[in-house]
Amino acid sequence: MKIQSIRGFNDILPEKIKRWHRIEERARTIFELYGFSEIRIPVIEFTDIFARSLGTTTDIVEKEMYTFTDRDGSSITLRPEGTAGVVRAFIEHSMYAQSPITKLYYSGMMFRHERPQKGRYRGFYQIGAELFGSKEPLADAEVIIMLWRFFEAIGIAPYLKLEISSLGDENCRPAYKQKLVEFFMPSRNQLCEDCRRRLEVNPLRILDCKKESCKQIAQDAPSMLDNLCSECREHFESVKNTLTSLGALFVSNPRIVRGLDYYTRTVFEVTTEELGAQNTVGAGGRYDHLVEELEGPPTPAVGFAVGMERIILLHEKKFPEGFQKEVDTFIAHLGSEAKKTAFLLAYELRKNGVFTEMDYENKSLKSQLKRADKLGVKYTIIIGEEELSRGKVKVRDMRKSTEDEMNLEDVKKLAIKFRI
Repeated sequence: MKIQSIRGFNDILPEKIKRWHRIEERARTIFELYGFSEIRIPVIEFTDIFARSLGTTTDIVEKEMYTFTDRDGSSITLRPEGTAGVVRAFIEHSMYAQSPITKLYYSGMMFRHERPQKGRYRGFYQIGAELFGSKEPLADAEVIIMLWRFFEAIGIAPYLKLEISSLGDENCRPAYKQKLVEFFMPSRNQLCEDCRRRLEVNPLRILDCKKESCKQIAQDAPSMLDNLCSECREHFESVKNTLTSLGALFVSNPRIVRGLDYYTRTVFEVTTEELGAQNTVGAGGRYDHLVEELEGPPTPAVGFAVGMERIILLHEKKFPEGFQKEVDTFIAHLGSEAKKTAFLLAYELRKNGVFTEMDYENKSLKSQLKRADKLGVKYTIIIGEEELSRGKVKVRDMRKSTEDEMNLEDVKKLAIKFRI
C-alpha cells in the first residue's frame, strides 16, 4: 500500500502554517473585541444532534456525513459543521442561565464526504461565531459587521461581496413553500431526481440546486422577499438600514437559501469571483428555534462560519510573498568547545525570548552564514576558538553587513537587541 493521505484530506506544511496562524490570530483579536469568547467542542457527536438540527432533507445529512456505529451500538458522526455542537454545549452546560446574552466563537476541522476540488475538501477547517439571546436586528447587523471587519483586517475584503436576504419565519414561510410547489409542479419532470423529491418534502431546497437545468427553471420562481410577513419585512429592513448606517456595502439576493434547515429570517453569504465555482467564502444567518428544537429553552440566535481553505487561497492571491518564520539570531561556531558554548548560549537567549537557531553539525563558517542568510536572521553570533579563549564573540548585523566584538557574558544578558 502506498503511504499517502486519504483523498480529500490534506497536510498543512510548515511553510504554509505561518499564514494560517496570522489569519487565526486576527480572527481571535476581532472576535474578542466584540465580546465573543472561544469555545472548543468535540470533533464527534451523536448523529441525532446533526440530523435534528441540520434537517433530514439537507444534502449534508442525506449524503455527506461521516457516520459510524460505535461499539455500544450508538450512531456517532464526525462534525460536518460547528453550530450544532455549539448549541448542544450551550444547552448541556446551561449557559443560558449565566447571562442573557452569550457570544461564542470556535475554530477547527469539519468533515463532509463531498467531491474534492479547489477550495473544497472532505476534511476542512472553519472559523465560526454564534450570538445567543437576542432577537433584535441589531444582533444580526453586529455579527455581519464583525465578520466583514475580520475580512478587512486580513486584507481580502476587496475580493469579496456581501449578499443578504431573509427566509421569513413560521408565519410566512409555509405559504411561500406552497407557492413554490405550485410554481415547480408543471416542470416537475424537468427537475433532477433530488429536486423532484425536494418538491415533496422541502421545495425551498430546489432554489439551492447546483444542476443547470434546475437553476434555469428556478430563475422565475417566486421570491421569498416578496412574500415576507410584516414582522419579517420590518426585521429585514432594520438589518439593512443598520448595515447602511455603518457604511457596509451589500446587495439583496432573494436566491440565498443556505443548505441548512434551521435558518429563520436573516441569511447572508460572502462570495468571491476569484475561486471559480466554489465562490462562497463565508455564510450564516439567524436561527431562532434551533436551541428549542434540541430541547433547550426558547433562545433566539444568529451566527456564521467561514471556510479557512478559501480564505487562504484569497490571502495567497493578495499576499503571494507569504509569511516566513522570523528568526532573531543565528549562532555560528567553529570548533568543539565553541559548539558547546553555542548550545548553552542558544539556551540562554531562548530563555530570554530571543528566537535563536544554530547548526548541530561541524560545518564551515561559510556554510553556516549561508544558512543564517537563508533564514533571514537579523544578527549572527560567531563563536571561534580564538575569540572564546578571550571570552569574546563576534556579532554580525546581517542587514548592515557590519560586525562588532562583544563579551560573551554581555551577549548572554541580551533580550532586546536581537529583536530590533
